[in-house]
Amino acid sequence: MKAALWEIETFDYHTAGEPFRIVPALPIMIEGGTARERREFAMTGDANKIRKLLVNEPRGHADMYGGFVVPPNDPGAHFGALFWHREGFSTVCGHGTMALGTWAVRSGLVRAPDDGETDVVIDIPSGRVTARITMAEGKVREVAFHNVPSYVVARDIEVKTADFGRLRVDLAWSGALYASLPAAAAGLEVTPSNLAKVIAAGHQVAAGLAGNPATQHPLKAGFEGVFGTIFHEPMTTTGPGLRQRNVSVFADGQVARSPSGSGTAARVALLSDQGDLAEGEILENYSIIDSRFAARVVDRAGGPEGGLVVEVSGRSFPVGQGKFTLDADDELGVGFVLR
Repeated sequence: MKAALWEIETFDYHTAGEPFRIVPALPIMIEGGTARERREFAMTGDANKIRKLLVNEPRGHADMYGGFVVPPNDPGAHFGALFWHREGFSTVCGHGTMALGTWAVRSGLVRAPDDGETDVVIDIPSGRVTARITMAEGKVREVAFHNVPSYVVARDIEVKTADFGRLRVDLAWSGALYASLPAAAAGLEVTPSNLAKVIAAGHQVAAGLAGNPATQHPLKAGFEGVFGTIFHEPMTTTGPGLRQRNVSVFADGQVARSPSGSGTAARVALLSDQGDLAEGEILENYSIIDSRFAARVVDRAGGPEGGLVVEVSGRSFPVGQGKFTLDADDELGVGFVLR
């Protein structure tokens, strides 16, 4: 009897409904001195095969998300992370950062007091991020993701689509590039019953932006292109701040169940820039399943890019753990994606 080719231990979490499969240790080496270099190395070879193994059916599904825990860039961070989905490796993941921070404290990897706040610092391909864990009576009560700086890239870009007409989108960077537009502009509502249309519209917007000069990052080679398309709609509110609902379509048709951590940061950058979200005000951002993130600007970044440091807060919970294997005789190999 042949032994399994790999045995991969995982800890599965969800953040506001969005899955995140954590891999604390790999049976292979991912070379590189930084998370960005390790991402480039992981795109080919065995690391990419393991990604497929954990995303694809029958071990995963078309909307699975996860990450490999890797060494930090330097001692200033607790660890590094490589985020992945069904199409490859992303440069940022807010809900994944929130899950990793929660896991790090719950597992004892990062020690935290029974009451108070603890920062879990993580190096990711687009920079250094923080998951701020709030503890109360020995339990994780909240996690706040402090993202890399977010800023507006371009406004009012026309996109031609086959089924939704000529649309106009705004582009914002938040560790990845997001296109943002009102759902109503495409004749959509952000509801589960519209999911197929939302996916189709996301596909067509991304395709329409392919090769557009505005999607080429001026300072980061290899970070080109639109990662996600965000369709948003207003919600009524009686107090200060702003309430919206949104859905993010990314990675060739994946749909965020959460309000999207990095996508929410992109929305804050756009709303702040156009004067709809005042300094210190909260954006309550709801997802297609009505889960919620709260976001606000906590700082302004310096350097050549500038931008806003956005905090996105919510909750993340464990849903299971296991060991995934690939039998040497399994003719399906690393699996398949049906949708």
